[in-house]
Amino acid sequence: MFELHHLTAQEQWAWLQRGDITPTELATHYLDRIDRLDSGLGAFVTVTPERALERAAEVEQRVPRSAALWGLPFGDKDLTMRAGVRTTYGSRLMADFVPETSDELPETLDAAGAISLGKTNTPEFGLPAYTESRVAPPARTPWDTTLGAGGSSGGAAVAVAAGLLPFAPGSDGGGSIRIPAAATGLVGLKPTRGLVPAGSGIGSLGGLAVSGPLARTVSDAAMLLDAMIGTTDFPYTLRAPRWNEGPLLGAAMRGEGRFSLAVMTTSPWDNAYDITIAPEAMAALNHGVAELAALGHGIEELSLEPSPDYARDFRTIWQAGASGIPAEGDALSLLEPLTQWLVARGRELSARRLAEALSGLTAFERSVIRQFAHVDAVVTPSLALTPRPVGWYDAEDGERNFEQQVQYTPFTSFVNVSGLPAITLPVHQTDDGLPMGIQLIGRPGGEATLLAIGAQLERKLQWHRRHPSVW
Repeated sequence: MFELHHLTAQEQWAWLQRGDITPTELATHYLDRIDRLDSGLGAFVTVTPERALERAAEVEQRVPRSAALWGLPFGDKDLTMRAGVRTTYGSRLMADFVPETSDELPETLDAAGAISLGKTNTPEFGLPAYTESRVAPPARTPWDTTLGAGGSSGGAAVAVAAGLLPFAPGSDGGGSIRIPAAATGLVGLKPTRGLVPAGSGIGSLGGLAVSGPLARTVSDAAMLLDAMIGTTDFPYTLRAPRWNEGPLLGAAMRGEGRFSLAVMTTSPWDNAYDITIAPEAMAALNHGVAELAALGHGIEELSLEPSPDYARDFRTIWQAGASGIPAEGDALSLLEPLTQWLVARGRELSARRLAEALSGLTAFERSVIRQFAHVDAVVTPSLALTPRPVGWYDAEDGERNFEQQVQYTPFTSFVNVSGLPAITLPVHQTDDGLPMGIQLIGRPGGEATLLAIGAQLERKLQWHRRHPSVW
């Protein structure tokens, strides 16, 4: 039986534009699905039905229909503040925090005519690569609810994959868009550092965390990314290269071009941890590469040059970033063990060690861009392992927990360090029906190329027609 969520976000927008449905009707449809289905999925921390329906009426009456996302629902990741809505940051420390002001990204999406239905689930302060916190149920991939959805944009990914939202914004400081997208069978795009004004990465330590879209289709991801970029002037002197042929949606719609690609299965973590690529991940990579070759793209192999200081330097930045969490004295006990470990290690760091780490990662960034410069994109597995069972990560030993996260996601964090764009694409399914993907890493400002390649694969493989049972 046909239902509204079976439509892509672009198709829903077209229905709204024609008047076939109203923003209120569409919001009501999704709110009903959230109410019926989310208790076993963990997509949302807070749902705001009354606010959403008030906003839908406002959109109908006051927002120009030409707005980029007019009438489309979405969810704010629970790391972003929306005035008057509880924002927990995935932590008991902030469980009752209700901000009086909104962050820039929610305001940008409001200006585009979108309608927030609530706050999507995230782990504590967005630090882990899995979404299991002590303020909300774990985010579970709807393909197998015994397995986690990854993180830190796990709730956003679950909501889109389960048909509770047409698309959703996420943030990515070490893979936090691409990891859950891969675990739930979605398209997830991490933009170039500096591209999205409201989530540029420039203000974060090491320039790691940027905002980007999660969606079922490449063109839906491009549609949301265009709206996230917005039309306002960028408030910094640095800005990533912009596209030359109009909005990114055009590149995703056309899906044109033949490109030179390099396949890579090495990572900068290889010297520090035991990294093993599971057969399911290799099968996805081989399938994706075979399809890319059949489409006429040039394929070669690439090995990343050894980077013996990368693991130490990245750990330093991750720990230093956690050191600023506003918890002192007894309040530290409200934090989860992993976060407590990160905070403690971060507060022990010297300014010299932090400066050395920042300098080392800057040199690493330049090295990666040099190594990748001769091709249009580099192809890797999205994840080294299949989606991990809920409760798989060590809840008490911070060192072991960090190692597990690296072993699951060795191909993501170095892209953040390098400031490059990357997209994960759900090209494959295991024998058990679990989605597995590949990651394409582009040149600085190379989103249009990634979207074009993704659109070509999507036309061939039709992954948006695969759905979990809750669909």
